[in-house]
Amino acid sequence: MDTDDRSRKAVFLDKDGTLLEDVPYNVEPARMRLQHGAAQGVQRLHTDGFAIVVVSNQSGVARGYFDESALMAVEMRLRQMVNELGVPLTGFCYCPHHPDGVVPRYAIECDCRKPKAGMVLRAACEHGLSLGESWLIGDILDDVEAGRGAGCRTILIANGGETMWRINPARVPDFVASDLTEAAAIIHSESNCPLLALRACEDC
Repeated sequence: MDTDDRSRKAVFLDKDGTLLEDVPYNVEPARMRLQHGAAQGVQRLHTDGFAIVVVSNQSGVARGYFDESALMAVEMRLRQMVNELGVPLTGFCYCPHHPDGVVPRYAIECDCRKPKAGMVLRAACEHGLSLGESWLIGDILDDVEAGRGAGCRTILIANGGETMWRINPARVPDFVASDLTEAAAIIHSESNCPLLALRACEDC
């Protein structure tokens, strides 16, 4: 796809702890629940014209906790949950790798596991997304680094789940929010008021 054709803006969402309640290594669709504030946030992002793409590290595959095929049911349930909000899910991307895994084919250093930007870059190519107009929202700084590495603006969800505070310029979010509802409000304001920093736009 030619770069000039990539005109859609998107919000890339981390799955666990951002869009869904964080249940470690869960692949049971019945246990999937939207995080507080997620429904309203996703709906507002959709109304504002953003494609919604989920990007998720799934090292449980490499660790031998479940087969990669189990993620098909996760994706189906995730699409159903978002569709019930009146929002189409543009993409679901996951990384099954981890260098310390026990399943040889997945126990590798890859370019897709966050904090690397591979999943975001691949999704942008596959779906024709403009990274310069897009955002990544996640609950740990690895998400922030992946978004910044791909050329997106970033929001850190401060829900108490951050455990990787290795601070460097690549891991500083543009904004911090308490949940997806607040994050969507920030994106709405930033998208509709280029002079927001001057607090000079009465429409914000």
